Amino acid sequence: MQHREELHELLSRAGLTAVEDMRPGSLFPPEVGWRIARGIAAPDGAAREALDAAWWRRLADADGEFLVAVLGHRIGGNDSWWTRVRYAGAGVPGLTGSPGFVALSLDGQVLLGEVPGVDAPRATALDRLPERLEEAAAAAGRETEVERAEVWAAVPGRHAWPLHWAEGIGSNPAAPDELLIRLLDVAEGFLHGCDRPAVLDAALSHPDSRVRARPADTFRPKLTSDQWVRLVRAEPSPSRRVLWAEHACRWGAELPEDLYDDLLAGPSRALAAELPGLPAHRLPGLAADADPRVRVAACARWEDLAAPPRERLLADADAAVRTAALLAHHAGVPMPREVFAALPDPRRALQRCRLAPELEAELVRDGDAEARRALAANPGLGAHGVAVLAEDPQDDIRSAVALRPDLTEEQRAAVRHDFDATLMSHTLPWVDDLHGDTDAMRRLAASSHPLVRRSVARARHLPPDVVARLARDDDRTVRLFLAESCDDAPADMLLEVWRWWDGSFTHPDRPRSHPNFPRAGLLRYADDPSGRMRRLALDDPESTPADVARLARDPEAEVRRRAAEDPRLSQADAVRLLNDPAAHVRGTVMRSVRLPARVLAGLLHDRDTAGAAVTNPAIPVPVLHRILAAAAAAARC
Repeated sequence: MQHREELHELLSRAGLTAVEDMRPGSLFPPEVGWRIARGIAAPDGAAREALDAAWWRRLADADGEFLVAVLGHRIGGNDSWWTRVRYAGAGVPGLTGSPGFVALSLDGQVLLGEVPGVDAPRATALDRLPERLEEAAAAAGRETEVERAEVWAAVPGRHAWPLHWAEGIGSNPAAPDELLIRLLDVAEGFLHGCDRPAVLDAALSHPDSRVRARPADTFRPKLTSDQWVRLVRAEPSPSRRVLWAEHACRWGAELPEDLYDDLLAGPSRALAAELPGLPAHRLPGLAADADPRVRVAACARWEDLAAPPRERLLADADAAVRTAALLAHHAGVPMPREVFAALPDPRRALQRCRLAPELEAELVRDGDAEARRALAANPGLGAHGVAVLAEDPQDDIRSAVALRPDLTEEQRAAVRHDFDATLMSHTLPWVDDLHGDTDAMRRLAASSHPLVRRSVARARHLPPDVVARLARDDDRTVRLFLAESCDDAPADMLLEVWRWWDGSFTHPDRPRSHPNFPRAGLLRYADDPSGRMRRLALDDPESTPADVARLARDPEAEVRRRAAEDPRLSQADAVRLLNDPAAHVRGTVMRSVRLPARVLAGLLHDRDTAGAAVTNPAIPVPVLHRILAAAAAAARC
């Protein structure tokens, strides 16, 4: 609100009345106006020495109205909205000398601007704007090899943005490993998505602990078991060493015995004792350890302990150890009433222990809702207790029973349960464990419970009859999960799912990236009423550059974005899409290899576009090295 008030005050001082703030929408975007005003990919003759009254008269409509954006005067300094203003004066509005502005006529034909320059403000004025931009795009597309070489020889030049480059250069697919290894000394954020073994090796050997940690501290680490081991060994902090070992185990890495020995010998022994991959022969020593926290951790591996250490733990002098041992012991042996009554906190027993039949019968019948809720998910609950809770008056308790792995599908179907199909759902662990069991998958695919069927659909491979059943499932999330996870998903279902889903954070671009997704015949969707289907036309092997050119002018932004990704896009269309109203279309085309060198070099030297432009794989590798050198020099300042 403060930025808005300051903007309106500045406009008022300039003699302008604010009418309304406007999102760009389908309008010519202010970001493009700023870029042109700074001389980046601008039509010839745009620069002026001054903006006289005649230009302002051409800008305003009959009511004196036009659109304006003032540099730095939006929430958070975002100057990407237009403000519709009215000017009733006869001369030049007092915007000149402001922080910088761009102004657009309401019909989109006239653009004026003034931005700070090196020695003096830079003025821009253009009429016939759409026509001039088309002409400029066509001219840029006629760039010769000699011109291209001259452009790249001058990069980086003045007005460089090296810190913006440092943030983006790691995402350039053309950057060789040796350049990314040098980049580690400047910026390490790109490691979040890096899967190059040589670069990850270098990161794990880097002297900066932040760089070493970055490949592991990400959503989906790409480290091998050997790389995890190196990370753990190189970590100086004992507690973080155990933390990295825990992460490694979670991601399926195999750690050597001597590493476990090192961790157990360190000051974080109690934490290390909780690692799930500890060799079984180390457990007796842990069960007899002087530290009660270590003895508690040993109880988690109860099945791997022999009878003597179990007996000692059950009789341990420390109450926390005895409790942990009792809970572990009664996971397999029914817990008597007197033991249950003596527990300081019975909740864990309700969640994981087998109970004496009479105690269980009493709790499922007369226990409070919290106790019954815990028992409903207890894997040790007896058949009688399951049957009673299957008819519990609480909906959530019956719903928990309906997801138990020990039910037959007939029993599951008989349980009245609530299931909100619109909520995010996760694969049931017990179904995930059965993904390799063909008979189990066949049985569970016919389940009455949608979450069970969704969990089956997450299997990477399924028998043909199971795939066919799930591909016809009434729950469309079952079909979605099949499209995302199963390599055997059928082409017709993948196409059907595409009509309403185009990818998620965990499965980007599925179903379109699925190997079974159809490609032949997709040109028939080039004129489909749905923009989502028109996007597919360019995936057809029979599509041509002419099809790309047509869809680059599609009314829907997502279709234009798909054309911007296509390597057959003409250079002229690539330049033209830099002026697109949709920011994601402009962002995509900035990474297009079809951009002329002069335009791309200009984007590299523009504050607002440098970070995206540096990811363009058309930048020659020697230029990338010079860009990195400039970024490194700036980082040292």
